[in-house]
Amino acid sequence: MAAGPADPRGALRSTPNSSGTPAGDGLPQQPRRAAASPAASASADAEHSQPHSPSPEPVRPSGAPAGDERRSGQPRPTGQPTAMRRDGDRLRFVGAATRRIARGIDLDEIVMGLCRATVPTFSDAILVYLREPLPVGDERPLGPMVLRLRRSDRIPDAVEDLDTDGVQPTVLVPPIELAPDSTELCEVRAGGALAEVLRGVRPVFADSPAALAALPELLGGDRSVPTGRRAILAPLRGRRRVIGAAVFLRQPNRSAFDADDLLVAGQLATHSALGIDKAMLYGREAYIADELQRTMLPETLPRPTGVRLASRYLPAAETARVGGDWYDAIPLPGSRVALVVGDVMGHSMTSAAIMGQLRTTAQTLAGLDLPPQEVLHHLDEQAQRLGTDRMATCLYAVYDPVAHRITIANAGHPPPIMLHLGGRAEVLRVPPGAPIGVGGVDFEAVELDAPAGATLLLYTDGLVESRLRDVWTGIEQLRERLAATAQLTGPDHSPPLEALCDDVLDMLGPGDRDDDIALLAARFDGIAPSDVAYWTLDPEDAAPGRARRLARSALTRWGLEEMTDSVELLVSEVVTNAVRYASRPVTLRLLRTDVLRCEVGDDVPQLPRQRNARATDEGGRGLFLVNRLTRRWGATRLSTGKVVWFELARPAGDHTPHGD
Repeated sequence: MAAGPADPRGALRSTPNSSGTPAGDGLPQQPRRAAASPAASASADAEHSQPHSPSPEPVRPSGAPAGDERRSGQPRPTGQPTAMRRDGDRLRFVGAATRRIARGIDLDEIVMGLCRATVPTFSDAILVYLREPLPVGDERPLGPMVLRLRRSDRIPDAVEDLDTDGVQPTVLVPPIELAPDSTELCEVRAGGALAEVLRGVRPVFADSPAALAALPELLGGDRSVPTGRRAILAPLRGRRRVIGAAVFLRQPNRSAFDADDLLVAGQLATHSALGIDKAMLYGREAYIADELQRTMLPETLPRPTGVRLASRYLPAAETARVGGDWYDAIPLPGSRVALVVGDVMGHSMTSAAIMGQLRTTAQTLAGLDLPPQEVLHHLDEQAQRLGTDRMATCLYAVYDPVAHRITIANAGHPPPIMLHLGGRAEVLRVPPGAPIGVGGVDFEAVELDAPAGATLLLYTDGLVESRLRDVWTGIEQLRERLAATAQLTGPDHSPPLEALCDDVLDMLGPGDRDDDIALLAARFDGIAPSDVAYWTLDPEDAAPGRARRLARSALTRWGLEEMTDSVELLVSEVVTNAVRYASRPVTLRLLRTDVLRCEVGDDVPQLPRQRNARATDEGGRGLFLVNRLTRRWGATRLSTGKVVWFELARPAGDHTPHGD
């Protein structure tokens, strides 16, 4: 941010920072025309005392001897900052200033720390320029160096005093009339004076030959440059390259900078540049961690038939934003859905990388339609291939909305909780199993009822375990919380799914965030038996004709006669492809939900592929018709063969409720 316009009398003003407070806020704000006693300055605490640079003695009344204030015991009039008369004063100032700069974590905090540590104690104004864009780590900047005015601070309004000669003080820097949200760029010319000063790294006075040519290039040709030793140009050099520059300025009624002040400016510039380097590296690491975690978890949850889903993920802390917790929902053939939640030990980049590999493996295994216990067995083998110390817990469940059943296998994970429609919360009894990565263990699956209106809650141990409670105490508290939430909505209505997730997370107290948390909630709506039509067809030439007649009768029963022609055509094409190669009976199933879904299963594992038939070909157009006439279609390989399915949108005027 640029400095504000100068006072008509020449006094520099303070430019408000981004929060609206004066730039000098946070350090002692002394007026410019008086000095406190040296003893008081020397006895101030090193953290808060900011010793000041040499300044001229205050104006004495005509005829008053020097030192009259001390002999009379009367305090000096307030005004100018105290001089740093001893090396100890400068050391205390540099120590306090560098500590203030080091407290900053991000870029703005470090630059603000530099400004507030130096104004008005060391200088009356400061301009901080940084490269645009700032390089990070070993990055090699492309193109010429461009400096952007990042921040400029000035001392507050001064009192109406004259300088030592009784003349109105002159303006040190002409008004920098920039809008508060505007930017000022300076391109550093290769081989120019500014480039030479920045390459030299050491601070220089404004009256040095190098600075006389460099300052106009940096500040702009329309601004006058301070003369004498009332300005210091200090390059900001990070670990590998120059990343900016700082300009320290003093009023004419204050003593000029000396050689010791040049050393102080160099130390401040060095600490600030290293802090900026640190902030950029930290910001890059946080960005990478956020992106890694975001890509490891599903961006959106699917919307499978017969179940509604909601999820939450909370990192362990702002400083540990990655972890090994994950969740997933994977659509399966037959309108089923796999619900997965897992937890790799630790919350680091390594844990997140292992989690990503296990999640990818679980998705691949789910696509093969393996039983839950087999999925965990293969995950266990994969974890052992990744390393001997790669341990994780996982719970894998498959929900069938047609059968209203759920099959669950567990690998050392906390048990899920089922919230029934009447408000009863139940901790499901599933075999605990051994964690993934142990090796040489068998996993067991159990099949349970999943009634319509019930809610299944899958979670990681970060939700129920902390320093203040063990895991079983936390599970019981979670069960009670779910039951209490369900009581608020009544026995005939399930609580809203998103609100239920938020309410579950509200149970976390101040000491309950020791680990990251993954939460997956599934509301079972199911598919009513009256919305399902299922048949078995022998693999013979008459099968397509029988399939057309069966589909027509189901559509008539459901009041979907408008869809008869297209459904008969598509069913005939898919069943024809199935019976051509099948050796066992072919299955045909129609599902009426928000769409009409048709599924044809056979015992041939090869998946069909759409191809472009030539004009002279007699076949090869079946899947082309399926692709053109359906809303969606696909084929999924099973352990016993495959399923080819397609979906058609129901007519716009059809509002028949499911189950009728």
